Amino acid sequence: MTFTLNFLGASGGVTGSRTLLRFDGYQVLVDCGLFQGPKEVRQKNWDTLLTPDLKVDAIVLTHAHLDHSGYLPRFFAQGWRGPIYCSEGTADLLPIMLRDAAYLEAEFANYANRTGYSHHKPALPLFSIDDVELVIKHITPKKRDEWIQLAPDVSFRLGNAGHIIGACYVQFALTAGNGTKILSFSGDIGHDRSPTMRPPDPISETDALVLESTYGDRLHPRTNIVEEFAKIAKRTFDRGGVLVIPAFAVGRAQEILYIIRLAEDQGLIPSVPVVLDSPMSKIATKVFFDHPEDHKEGAPFASEQGRDRYLPARFTATTSSDESMLMCMKDGPMITISAAGMLNGGRILHHLKARLPSEENTVLFCGYQAEGTKGRTLQDRPGGLEFLRIHHDEVPIEAEIATMESLSAHGDWQDLLEWVKRMTKPPSHVIINHGNPEAMTAMAAHIKEILPRAQVTPMLQPGKLTLF
Repeated sequence: MTFTLNFLGASGGVTGSRTLLRFDGYQVLVDCGLFQGPKEVRQKNWDTLLTPDLKVDAIVLTHAHLDHSGYLPRFFAQGWRGPIYCSEGTADLLPIMLRDAAYLEAEFANYANRTGYSHHKPALPLFSIDDVELVIKHITPKKRDEWIQLAPDVSFRLGNAGHIIGACYVQFALTAGNGTKILSFSGDIGHDRSPTMRPPDPISETDALVLESTYGDRLHPRTNIVEEFAKIAKRTFDRGGVLVIPAFAVGRAQEILYIIRLAEDQGLIPSVPVVLDSPMSKIATKVFFDHPEDHKEGAPFASEQGRDRYLPARFTATTSSDESMLMCMKDGPMITISAAGMLNGGRILHHLKARLPSEENTVLFCGYQAEGTKGRTLQDRPGGLEFLRIHHDEVPIEAEIATMESLSAHGDWQDLLEWVKRMTKPPSHVIINHGNPEAMTAMAAHIKEILPRAQVTPMLQPGKLTLF
């Protein structure tokens, strides 16, 4: 009996997570993510690596971020039908994420058709809102830490990964004539330094492990996150400026809000207007409150009184685009949090057009910026970049550009090693995925140091592996 893994994405890159597990004729897809980043990477979403012809029986999601879930509507548009298993938190987040993605797809297509910049006539969205609504009907939430039978010889369970609300690692129990083997997928693993999220739970044992490596070659600073944030905010306020924070709507925006409140409560910064200008972030924040099982603070955040202790003192959330444009014109000191986290669209671009040309302002990055994205370009400023192209305009860069690496929702290589070390029965085979080639190679070397007898395979490109 053989177990085959077919890596269809997140191989030599950090997006497009899709891995097909085949065992005794049964096929389950772990994650169904979008490729994100520069055009040549996004183009892979139109390729036919994943089609209903593969006869996938079920999909199991690790979490709701689009690089792990965003291809679902496209897969359904091609005709696939079947159950999508995930945690209860992920089931609550998916409709928010996917509906927003469909809206953006329609906007991109409409813009391309108005301006004629696309060579496709007409330009079409990757998927539609109708495709999303069909996906939502097939979401099947499951509780964590319970084994779920998929087929006579295949079962799975979800465990807390500590990354965002609902994030899980996934374990499969595969039974053959020579006994039962355990195959585990880490998904995206968090760490113990988040002020809001519980750290990942340990896995007791596994025979093989598919391990992410987003920061496989980097260590995050072990600094006081609240104090680090307060220093950046205070020097911006002292200049009378606006602190603009591009934040992922799910996870990062909620973390930033609580950090601001902690800084206020500790007297490190004054209470200034704090604007959450992202409808999706606003809804995701409600989902955050609805899942205290993932909070370090637990149930207190679920009450109205608890929410008052969580949000900044002068907090507001915009609803309409008119409110958003008004916020672009307000003077500082002020904090604006807006999506998208990698500057690949959304209201954040309007804030950058308004704030980048003024040196009293600050743009603060607090999440991973994939290579080739506008966010990575502004963060690195290659060749002393003086302008950022936004909506076909060259916007001068005069504002301070800051980064807080300590705020990543991903564990670094040391966090991942500590997670693996906690296993009472460590894996004999570790497959490294979800990282750029340098990060994957470095992570493989780190794993080899603590598991010298294990087979370690970095998946630097899509391909198949036979296990056990």
